[in-house]
Amino acid sequence: MRAWLIYLLLMVSVPALATSDYAREKKWADEITPGIVVGDPIYLEQANQHKFLGIYTEAAGAKMGVVVVHGLGIHPDWGMIGTLRQQLADQGYTTLSIQMPILAVDAKGEGYPPTFPEAAERLQLAVDYLQKKGFNKVAIVSHSMGSRMSHFYMAKNPPGVSAWAALGLASADTYKGIKVPILDLYGAKDLPLVLSGAKKRLASLKGNPASKQVVIADADHFFANHEDAMVKAVKDFLDSVK
Repeated sequence: MRAWLIYLLLMVSVPALATSDYAREKKWADEITPGIVVGDPIYLEQANQHKFLGIYTEAAGAKMGVVVVHGLGIHPDWGMIGTLRQQLADQGYTTLSIQMPILAVDAKGEGYPPTFPEAAERLQLAVDYLQKKGFNKVAIVSHSMGSRMSHFYMAKNPPGVSAWAALGLASADTYKGIKVPILDLYGAKDLPLVLSGAKKRLASLKGNPASKQVVIADADHFFANHEDAMVKAVKDFLDSVK
């Protein structure tokens, strides 16, 4: 695992690397950890000795661990992310929702790609953590910017990941070359970039029969008021992974 991560980091030039706003991460952690009722806060340590927050929620008898990945500038218990991490655990999947790299409050999406190598390191550390907990199968469930970060990671076909549910992938990325089963999930009223790329994403799933694209009627980018349908689509997909 470490050798793969070192290779990934070396593929990105040093000037292109950027780190998260660690002070802002700490502020999020200080605000949300006292209120965590379901799950336990943990901290994973990066190569640079920075420790980032994860929320580990164990499901009795779970056969798969799931890394839950939030979107731009938020935290691992925010809104629909909190819903995913808790309700997937209710459905029998142990979850680990992790803090992804974040920038300043006013940072735009186009400022985030330099943080993707750090995001990949965090994803690998989360996968390693679940494997050490005894899970032979680990899936990633990501949303929005978290899906873009996960795409950077999954494009290398990292060992140890058995499936990926990508929610609201808002970029020109497709799934070409990614070998594991993929769920491309989005709302019928999603962001323009998500909607405009839907056909290309679907076409890139051909040749991977375990993959599928699902659109939730009337749902927006955050699946507001459609959280149950969102969770069901993800659960049904995870249930299908061999």
